Amino acid sequence: MREMLSYYCDESCHLENDDSNVMVIGAVYCPSALRKQIFTRIREIKIAHHLSPSFEIKWNKVSSSKIDFYKQIIDYFFDDDDLRFRALIVPDKSKLNHSKFSQTHDDFYYKIYFDMLKVVLNPECSNSIYLDIKDTKSQEKVDKLCEVLRSNHYDYKQEIIKKVQNIRSEEVELLQVTDLLIGALGYLHRGLKGNQGKMDLIARIQKRSGYSLMKNTLFQEKKINILIWKSNYEE
Repeated sequence: MREMLSYYCDESCHLENDDSNVMVIGAVYCPSALRKQIFTRIREIKIAHHLSPSFEIKWNKVSSSKIDFYKQIIDYFFDDDDLRFRALIVPDKSKLNHSKFSQTHDDFYYKIYFDMLKVVLNPECSNSIYLDIKDTKSQEKVDKLCEVLRSNHYDYKQEIIKKVQNIRSEEVELLQVTDLLIGALGYLHRGLKGNQGKMDLIARIQKRSGYSLMKNTLFQEKKINILIWKSNYEE
């Protein structure tokens, strides 16, 4: 029987025209059999910091007043060997030249989503992929991404990609951790420095990972795997 893995994916500033040229797509993933105990441990950390078990972890909420809580969440991620993270960063969307490749921004979105996941999807396992509900096109995105992933993995029997499904981040702790990690990468790569709590948390991630977070990690890096994306899509 195939081992089952679960991937919790989120994206930041993925629209073609928004308030940031930096786009980040990432996923925290783990063995599916361990999800419940991981969710329980994260809720225990919330309670230990006098927060509701239903408190939603979000990068936008990070501040100095709750920095000890967020640091403990980051430490838990690094201390649990079953948790891993992969991210792809597009440094400057304004340089993308979609017309050169006869594609839309949506076409590009699915291609780089595949680029983000292809390094960590295990063809010997059954992989379930969960995406945060963002907008009215969420189901369309799920269906298209599932099609792209199965096609690229020659998964005609649908054994490698078990499912791609929308979920709500407020209900799923590991999706919240993904939001936290991609938020940190986006903040760093945009060159922002106005929130000391966020800067402290980025420093914690840098210390625990051993990486600056500004460069590619090794291709086979297991814990925190980062790709700074660059290709011929730029002019």
